[in-house]
Amino acid sequence: MSSRHHHGNELREHSCALTGKIVSQRDAVQLDMLRPALADHIRAAHPGIAPDAYISRPALARERAAYIAATLQAERGDLTQLDHDVIDSLAQNDILTANVEAEIDQHRTFGEQAADAIASFGGSWTFIISFMVFINIWMALNILGLVGGFDPYPFILLNLVLSCIAALQAPVIMMSQKRQESKDRLRSENDYRVNLKAELEIRHLHEKIDHMLTHQWERLTEIQTIQIELMEDLAARRR
Repeated sequence: MSSRHHHGNELREHSCALTGKIVSQRDAVQLDMLRPALADHIRAAHPGIAPDAYISRPALARERAAYIAATLQAERGDLTQLDHDVIDSLAQNDILTANVEAEIDQHRTFGEQAADAIASFGGSWTFIISFMVFINIWMALNILGLVGGFDPYPFILLNLVLSCIAALQAPVIMMSQKRQESKDRLRSENDYRVNLKAELEIRHLHEKIDHMLTHQWERLTEIQTIQIELMEDLAARRR
């Protein structure tokens, strides 16, 4: 019996007070059941709306996004594009968490891949040890004159080679660092979106729980008042 009654309530249809579309009771929320701050915002945006009016969930999501935008603007001033992205994700129930590393690596050019590889190799012990071995071999060959002494002491050609390597290595490392800065910026933006959305969702949950507790206390008070009245009536009848 209870299951049939519940199923009947789900099939009951109402007209959305904001869009005029017919929706089932399961896909609609009554204005009086919303938390006071959001309900007041809807009343201010749509004057004349009935207290017991039903609002479809998509329309409610848009009104909630507008309410959050107005709240953030009152607290912070002008909103950035990141703030608008978070508000849109709240309205559409989208997930903001993204793998920034994979997204950046997917769009790397050949030059950027080469710069990352060279910077990674140039900042490793493998490069340091191999380069020291190369320098020692170069100096030994010229000191001992095994190959005709093509670069005798003080190794002017070796100094030229080292200078060229340093001159080329520096801009390559700078390119890699620039890409790392871009990664860090995207990570920071993604963290900001996720943290802001989490903060807004937690605030929404706190307000919703407070509103539910207030309603429960009101209902308990009404039930207690009815019980007291019934007890007084029973006492009066016994007398």
